[in-house]
Amino acid sequence: MQRIRLRYTKRGRLRFTSHRDFQRAFERALRRAEVPMAYSAGFTPHPKVSYANAAPTGTGSEAEYLEIALTEHRDPDKLRELLDESLPGGLDITDAVEVRTSGLADRLTASVWELRLDGVDVEDASKAVSAFLAAETVEVQRKTKNGMRTFDARAAVADLQALHPQSDRSGDGPCAILRLVVRHVTPAVRPDDVLSGLQAVTDLAPPVPAAVTRLAQGLFHEESGTVTDPLAPDREAVPAALPTAAGAAVATAPQGPAA
Repeated sequence: MQRIRLRYTKRGRLRFTSHRDFQRAFERALRRAEVPMAYSAGFTPHPKVSYANAAPTGTGSEAEYLEIALTEHRDPDKLRELLDESLPGGLDITDAVEVRTSGLADRLTASVWELRLDGVDVEDASKAVSAFLAAETVEVQRKTKNGMRTFDARAAVADLQALHPQSDRSGDGPCAILRLVVRHVTPAVRPDDVLSGLQAVTDLAPPVPAAVTRLAQGLFHEESGTVTDPLAPDREAVPAALPTAAGAAVATAPQGPAA
């Protein structure tokens, strides 16, 4: 059995697809691309696909990850191309590596998010960011299936910056970009929780909903404050070398008497 790890995106209107919607689309792509999938046992076998830390519905992402198990060996790059062609535009497979290390989920400890706040001046956003970072705790509320829950949104935030948009949109009114690094903790702190925290400390309230995109997720490096590529260990690992036929013959050939 071979295992492949894939990185995929949710772009444009496809950011509104739910995780279940993506699962259905991906399983159709597997059949369309004729991928030799391994299946679970039981009365209702399912293809062996493991999803890791999917982004919330309504948010875009450049860094979603999953793992599949195959019954036959396939070249990861060619498999990526076949699956990418079989998925709708916006759900794009951008990377594929053969699994050579364990613990993909353990390497997803933080995410980098970008929040586009149309109608908000960068100066106002910067003041809100400073107040948020200066606070020891920022309590926010979120509605869950068990009712309203109050938790601290500040502790999970490793970095938060207010930036000018890269593109020139001076005719479209003010706009601020928030660049956010959030540790994956329990309970999970989402970008909208951080926006609620900014509103709690300075009354910052964007006039329109923020456009949210996950730029990266991976292992958080405490010293540098960066998020590393979770597929890098698999890409850099050297596969175990199999003995060649000639090498095996040499190793098993009987030794003659010493001269």
